[in-house]
Amino acid sequence: MVNIDEVYQKVLALANKEQRGYITPQEFNLYANQAQMDIFNQYFFDLNQFKRLPVVDDNYGDTADLINDKLSIFKTGPEQFTSTNNPTLPDDCYKVTSVNMHHNGIHAGEAQKVNYEDFHRIHQGPLTKGKIDRPVYYIADNEIHIVPQHSSLICFFRYIRIPSKVNWSYIVVNEKALFNSTQASHFELHDSEQKNLVVKILQLAGVGIKDYNIVQAAGQEEVKKIQQEKS
Repeated sequence: MVNIDEVYQKVLALANKEQRGYITPQEFNLYANQAQMDIFNQYFFDLNQFKRLPVVDDNYGDTADLINDKLSIFKTGPEQFTSTNNPTLPDDCYKVTSVNMHHNGIHAGEAQKVNYEDFHRIHQGPLTKGKIDRPVYYIADNEIHIVPQHSSLICFFRYIRIPSKVNWSYIVVNEKALFNSTQASHFELHDSEQKNLVVKILQLAGVGIKDYNIVQAAGQEEVKKIQQEKS
């Protein structure tokens, strides 16, 4: 977890270093939530990139493990349902990671995910259609659809949820906003992401106050970080 007040104070200090403009709590909360989602989304792009790279040494594996560790807090489940029902995905679902089946109390294996566009073609083939010992599923209309459907099939799905929204809460004293820790919602990202959050929020804030020096400086810090990760 990253303390939201620490991030806000650093952002204010850097943005106001040369009297470039004040970032209100409302603006900060908007930028903060966008920055958190940007970093969260980037985890999946980075994982795909490292999977495509040839394994030369353990550095790539360590990086992928580190990203998976950062994602571990967002891994949720299992959620139970029956194959005859099509469960609606939770509002905070970002990505379904697995669907497992139990038949008469015995684990029947993990269902294979197929694209909705490919499902009908697969289902028409006697050798490829879903069976109890080889189930398949697809996602459509924000629901999980399991094949085959059978009352004796109990299903469990796991998913990665999106981060909860952050909020720098405050009370006004002598016309000044003071941090209210009891009502605040902190970043759920790993502690190591504090610097990245500051950089991304400054980028967004720089655009908002039309100070592209802030955007450029923050962008240089981000490029430096990427180069360090890839080296």
